[in-house]
Amino acid sequence: MKKPAWVIDKEKSRKAAGAETLWLFGLHAVEDALKNPARDKRRLILTRNAADKLAEAVAASGMAPEISDPRKFAAPLDPAAVHQGAALEVRPLAWGSVAEVCAPENARGLVVLLDHVSDPHNVGAILRSAEVFGAKAVIATQRHAAPETGALAKTASGALERQPYLRIRNLAEEMEALKALGYVLLGLDGIAEATLAEGLARFPPGPIALVLGAEGPGLREKTRATCDLLVRVPSAGAFGSLNVSNAAAVALYAARMAQ
Repeated sequence: MKKPAWVIDKEKSRKAAGAETLWLFGLHAVEDALKNPARDKRRLILTRNAADKLAEAVAASGMAPEISDPRKFAAPLDPAAVHQGAALEVRPLAWGSVAEVCAPENARGLVVLLDHVSDPHNVGAILRSAEVFGAKAVIATQRHAAPETGALAKTASGALERQPYLRIRNLAEEMEALKALGYVLLGLDGIAEATLAEGLARFPPGPIALVLGAEGPGLREKTRATCDLLVRVPSAGAFGSLNVSNAAAVALYAARMAQ
């Protein structure tokens, strides 16, 4: 029996996703990926200078680098990319499901959810803060969110190799799944009545999920409605706001201290 066209298209999309690769660049991002045994590494391109700096990581990875002229760097990168003479083609990391990665331990857990945050530099910075403050994962949607890219990895400064970045289909559904695991969901909103500190004090100690939206639009209506409480980071003056990555860092610190 001939398969329906939609089934064939879905299978093709799945195969294409399975074959997807990306290029990481920059000394720190490439070094951390080389040292990560979970990373499927395909092709390594280095300048002589970068090869000397990364000699230990290259040896540990077992890869044979292609040495490239820095004036005609062979990796297919954006001309504006600051690659520092190092580029590595890899497959995206597979971390597992939200339920597996975010299961609380001893009634503790910290998670960040991103609602349509699409700037890779912001997401990279959030991943870095999430790693520092011990978050279990940063969760974003498959669409309208920053994909795993070289620019994101470079901003994350190695955190992409250690901090789970989970891409999911439906944010509201995963928020409900986190509630079922015992998480309290606090949505950051600049005009919320409760402050972050007040919100954290309102609930008994336990796992916390921080929900942040894109700069400008903020949280979507469905996302806001699914949160347990909307909170704000108070400012000292009459006017002032943090960008989403800075707000995430402040909220992560406060949530970690409250646990």
